[in-house]
Amino acid sequence: MVSTPGAERAEPRKVTINDVARSAGVSRQTVSRALNDKDEIDGDTKQRVLDAARALGYRPSRFARGLVRQDTMTIGLVIPDLLNPFFTEVAAAALEAARTRGWHVVVYDTADRAEEERGTLQVISSQVDAVIGYFSCPESELEAFTRGMPVVLIGREGRSTRFSSIRIDGEEGVHAAVAHLVAKGHTRIGMLDHHTRAEPSIRHTWFTAAAASHGVDPGAVVGADQTADGGGSALKELLSAHPDVTAVFTFNDIIAIGALREARRTGRSVPQDLAVIGFDGLQLGALVEPPLTSVALDTRRLGALAIEQVARLLAEPPPLAITDLVVHAELRLSGSA
Repeated sequence: MVSTPGAERAEPRKVTINDVARSAGVSRQTVSRALNDKDEIDGDTKQRVLDAARALGYRPSRFARGLVRQDTMTIGLVIPDLLNPFFTEVAAAALEAARTRGWHVVVYDTADRAEEERGTLQVISSQVDAVIGYFSCPESELEAFTRGMPVVLIGREGRSTRFSSIRIDGEEGVHAAVAHLVAKGHTRIGMLDHHTRAEPSIRHTWFTAAAASHGVDPGAVVGADQTADGGGSALKELLSAHPDVTAVFTFNDIIAIGALREARRTGRSVPQDLAVIGFDGLQLGALVEPPLTSVALDTRRLGALAIEQVARLLAEPPPLAITDLVVHAELRLSGSA
């Protein structure tokens, strides 16, 4: 059950290791050593920490205890669609970063469905020490299932300070993509957005602003399933409604690859008759013909940042700042535009 805003405000705040450190007048690291019975601190300091923890009602999480003892941690990685190579690349990077720390990663595929995501969260609450990944559920629901755990959201800005967020900033990359198309002489540029959400995507917002800044009508937009088939069907619909479109920007590379295939099927030459630009920068884009121009993200950095932030949330050094939790996308030119 999703709690009401009033109930959230009334709920007591969870005592953290920082609270114990402040109360005892020591560092987080000293608290960890005292609670794990290490020999590096003197007896009086240790007793002061234990007294502060007891007075505050602090209970170290399984994650914190294991991190100090260097036991194997289990991280839950939640992905909306493992058939999408973008999420596979992010997952691979997270697995690699976790492996270097001796951690296990359990990957959950929610099939981009709310009910699957909710079921996954119910399982995660008892099986992992920290959670990273992609979520569409309300933050109150996410908090209810992950109370006390480190949580790192990818591609979603958390409103609550309870969660860390890795933000994707593709605004400059999308502006560069539209500027490139305009410089090539395109005056009618369309977009294939996703249509699995009630609202237009942030990438659509970036595209609209970029098109408007160049005096291009941004109204030729069609929603697409996030698959190659979806991209092909959406391009067909777009060109039927807007036959004057000579270039298209797509929500992701998979949709773009489907658009390339549909263009070829209908006898259009890319980029001579139709320029195509994707978003993500997948390795797969280099294998299609012509190679895909894309607003490219560093997927390895996305996965690695998530793991690093989990490690920092309950240990020294301090967690990464918001300004460090941003992955920028840049235009990567190739043969399709």
